[in-house]
Amino acid sequence: MRTLRRATLLLALCLSAFAQSFYLKDGDRVVFYGDSITDQRLYTTFVETFVLTRFPQMKVAFTHSGWGGDRVTGGGGGPVDLRLQRDVFPYKPTVVTVMLGMNDGSYRAFDQKIFDTYAEGLRHIVESLQKNAPGVRITLIQPSPYDDVTRPPTFEGGYNAVLVRYGDFNKQLAASARLTAADLNTPIVAALEKANQLNSETAREIVRDRVHPGAGGHLLMAEALLKAWNAPPTVSAVEIDAASGRVVSTENTEVASLASAPVLSWTQTDRALPMPLDTQDAALALALRASDFLDALDRETLRVTGLSAARYELAIDGDSAGTFAKEDLAAGINLAKLPTPMAKQAARVHELTLRHNLVHFARWRQVQVPLADEQWRSGQFQNAVNALDALDAELVAIQRAAAQPKPHHYTLTER
Repeated sequence: MRTLRRATLLLALCLSAFAQSFYLKDGDRVVFYGDSITDQRLYTTFVETFVLTRFPQMKVAFTHSGWGGDRVTGGGGGPVDLRLQRDVFPYKPTVVTVMLGMNDGSYRAFDQKIFDTYAEGLRHIVESLQKNAPGVRITLIQPSPYDDVTRPPTFEGGYNAVLVRYGDFNKQLAASARLTAADLNTPIVAALEKANQLNSETAREIVRDRVHPGAGGHLLMAEALLKAWNAPPTVSAVEIDAASGRVVSTENTEVASLASAPVLSWTQTDRALPMPLDTQDAALALALRASDFLDALDRETLRVTGLSAARYELAIDGDSAGTFAKEDLAAGINLAKLPTPMAKQAARVHELTLRHNLVHFARWRQVQVPLADEQWRSGQFQNAVNALDALDAELVAIQRAAAQPKPHHYTLTER
């Protein structure tokens, strides 16, 4: 019993050390606030899935409250104070991200009067958040880019240069108000430039209409926000010396039952899952090539030294994950790039992320907002809202259960 307690305590300490520097904490309630780019529910759902798969024991609630066309003064969903009162504060957020600016600059050359409206409006949002959600941690997001890279600018200097100036104000306001700032412009522009060199036609799909990114662009935006939140790069790491038959080191995982005959085999239980990445999406695959996403946030490393044959097939739970030269195995391979059972499990988690957010969207945008002003007598309106909330909560429970890591059997066979 004491041994079990010590093992449990050690595991808890390891998990705590892994998560302690990350911005989000157990019990946090995150609201993503913004315009149509947030309303796409892509960078936000990538962030949600990352947190679920990297920290499966941590319970964090996510609400996606973007509205197309929004500015700091509001938009199609109503004036800003109504938006905050209806779409943010009821969720009792402990963390709020704010990304506005794309529409605020009016798609024209820099205009001081327009900018002053933006600056005043963003200050008002911050003050309202701090007043109505005491203790809330705010991340001000510097606006994502208008694509002046893969297409020529529409006027001298280009619209993205205007957004950069707006982003600079965000950064200054965050510093003066002791908030967190996240730059979702600079790294995406750098990736666009590299992608444009690699494949100019596909690079246009990263930010399809110059404003709204596709999945590849949103993945890079999620990376930038997660970096600002000090997200850990490692899913798991294992090093095995095949010659001596011993486990040299592990990180965020446990290795058991290591055997060298008839083939090298072991059981591995990681404490996290890799990010699910649909590399069949050409623009997303190009975005990965043009960025450091895998190295910066998705390291699932396996290193095996002391092998004698030239090539080995790696199988996990009996399914082949690939064949590798012994030199590559000795240097270390990143399993996050491979079609593993862990990647399939993570894809299921992301599917549930999208589904529960779809339910919330239906509750919010198709029931709550458009029908709230009707003179309901039967109580069915509130019953419908409550039923959709319950369905959302049940999907979140399924999502969290799906994110829990499982043991997997590994073999390395000479080829």
